[in-house]
Amino acid sequence: MIRLHLLAVLTGCFLDCCLGDPRWLWHPVCAIGDLISRLEKQLRNWFPEGEKGELAAGRWLVILVLFITAIVSRGVLTLAFIVSPYAGFLVESLMCYQMMAWRSLKKESMKVYKGFLKQDVEEARQAVSMIVGRDTKLLSDKGIAKAAIETIAENTSDGIIAPLLSMIFFGGIGICLYKAVNTMDSMVGYKNDRYLWFGRAAAKLDDFCNFIPARVSAGLMMAAGYICQFFYQLRSSGKNPYSGAMGVKIFLRDRFCHKSPNSAQTEAVCGGVLQIELAGDAWYFGTLHEKPTIGDPVRPVEYDDIKRAVHLMTVTYILALLPVFILFFAMG
Repeated sequence: MIRLHLLAVLTGCFLDCCLGDPRWLWHPVCAIGDLISRLEKQLRNWFPEGEKGELAAGRWLVILVLFITAIVSRGVLTLAFIVSPYAGFLVESLMCYQMMAWRSLKKESMKVYKGFLKQDVEEARQAVSMIVGRDTKLLSDKGIAKAAIETIAENTSDGIIAPLLSMIFFGGIGICLYKAVNTMDSMVGYKNDRYLWFGRAAAKLDDFCNFIPARVSAGLMMAAGYICQFFYQLRSSGKNPYSGAMGVKIFLRDRFCHKSPNSAQTEAVCGGVLQIELAGDAWYFGTLHEKPTIGDPVRPVEYDDIKRAVHLMTVTYILALLPVFILFFAMG
């Protein structure tokens, strides 16, 4: 059963790499998002306005979403395994496939890169607006590229390594619960007038669940930085845009340069490896938020850095999957 579980992990990741998220295919995260929206509406009616009422409503949102997600995913897996172990393997593989985000993250961020290749800044702006939460209307060319790179770096942890670890250690139920937490944070975990108190529990739980994965992701990305540097040196005699040593240096210095305890972990490594400056002030919902910068501007940000960040993300993913491959075949 352990070997079958590891095979489900590898199969799900393989399907994600090959297929991504086709728009015609129903996605469980959409169902989780719909559940969150419906519960938010009901809970806001049931609890009074104000700090205490919204905090209580937000806690109940977390409890109910996690409970319903656990019951449904557990029920589906149990029924599948009752039919046969292979039916259970198939369902667990599909759960992993639909919850991993490597292919979709690569596809959406490369749309930004392709917009720059066509010298169509507005196309690049439109593409980046689909993957970031900040206002993009006032972003310069450099700002658009930086926003895409930061999203790739942060989602290497949130969209790839964290769900992968959840799947490895806690199976299909674990990865569904992780995505429920992640979806709640992305929908209600904002520090604005509407969600400051209501989304507090979801945001704190997301910070807790990502504490270890963010640091694992950063460690893997530092190793990936050295690998990217090595292979670039093999195929090109030009100045190397990757620096593994800078990745380690900037990680140690800037890994806490963010209000979230986790977001800057991989951003610091990515900025260091690419030898560019990331983060800084950004607009959200019409309000300017002052943020510290991450990394050193050894060289200016260029649109090719989006592709390099995707390469860094991919090598990080491969390094995370390597122990699963080794363990699976060792058990054979």
